[in-house]
Amino acid sequence: MKRTLLTGNSAAAWGARLAGAEYVPTFPITPQTEIIETLAYWIDTGEMDCRMTTLESEHSMVTAAGAAAATGVRVFTATSSQGLLYGMEMLYTVAGWRAPFVLVNVSRGLSAPITLEPDHNDILAARDCGFLQIHCATCQEVLDGILLAYRLAENEKVRLPVIVNMDGFYLSFTREPVEIPDPEAVQRFLPGYDAENIRFRAGVPLSQAVAVLGGGQYSYFRYEMHLAALNGLAVFNEINDEFAAIFGRRCRDVEGYRTDDAELVFVMIGSFATKAKDAVDRLREAGMAVGLARPILLRPFPRDRIRSMLAGKRGVAVIDQNISLGMGGILHGEIASALYGMANSPPVITSFIGGLGGRDIAVEEFFEMANATLRAVEAGHTPAPRLLFTREELREVRRMQEIAGAGGNRGACHE
Repeated sequence: MKRTLLTGNSAAAWGARLAGAEYVPTFPITPQTEIIETLAYWIDTGEMDCRMTTLESEHSMVTAAGAAAATGVRVFTATSSQGLLYGMEMLYTVAGWRAPFVLVNVSRGLSAPITLEPDHNDILAARDCGFLQIHCATCQEVLDGILLAYRLAENEKVRLPVIVNMDGFYLSFTREPVEIPDPEAVQRFLPGYDAENIRFRAGVPLSQAVAVLGGGQYSYFRYEMHLAALNGLAVFNEINDEFAAIFGRRCRDVEGYRTDDAELVFVMIGSFATKAKDAVDRLREAGMAVGLARPILLRPFPRDRIRSMLAGKRGVAVIDQNISLGMGGILHGEIASALYGMANSPPVITSFIGGLGGRDIAVEEFFEMANATLRAVEAGHTPAPRLLFTREELREVRRMQEIAGAGGNRGACHE
């Protein structure tokens, strides 16, 4: 095992290399292209025994990935943002094929307006497609998450593709210390792809539900996928025990940071959760009993672990780096659903939307979110969702509107 500085993209490439990916269908898009460039270099120099094909679109890329995985090939691919949406039709299709492979999504905000900076609307648009989802906060988790994802996807109780997600720019191009495990150790954890019970072969009929006629059959196969996804909860924790025994690290379905004695808990996903940890430490120094719960496995949804971690807390502040237009934060709705019906005074849940399009979340804003949640606890009611946006940012928008001659069209954002 060696320790070196890697970007999130490089860590993803190492994950695919160590996993022994045999086929990489690709289509370039910022900010994930570095992953494919790194793999292409290793393939060209003979350091990686793998076939790479550049397709004409992400739709074709996902199709090729699913088709190859269905024939017994270990497949890796990557995309981002509009690319994930371009392939959305085939995400549903290849998941229905029960074709296990790993796709890394490097999150980036969606158009319009266009941006290259990250938020989570792209990945959360895919949460119902049948792919399982692992959300990473560090470059080490990206590498580890890919190895775990292959074991999860290829498990006979699951047999579903997996998305490993990381934030663009904040993680994809940030260098952090990463432990690259020895290939021999990886081989013990992740042996070759045993596809005997999924591979399409001449003369061996298999029921993959590629086409059905009638709602009864359709319902059966869709529910089978749902049950397989639920199996992923137990399988994920089982393979993590094995991973920890070999590599000395563990990646739980939900990470809890200083939650045991916390009265108030932040809930968020992705790389900005590392900023939340710093804020938790500072709030603790200021005398506030605050913690952080970070779902790493988002599909299947770890409902019981979240309920257990948040039981007995006074307040929960959910911080979404996404917005479901006309509804609010997506993660907030999922956490509220998980906590619904809890006995013994369930916590007050507040909703904050921040980090859209890569907007930073300052330490001071974590302090304000904590105080706002405590005020809601004292008042005994849940306030409306709140956008993290400063007066200075609003003044800058107004100034730009004036320059553009649109000062009279101020929209719905009020000070």
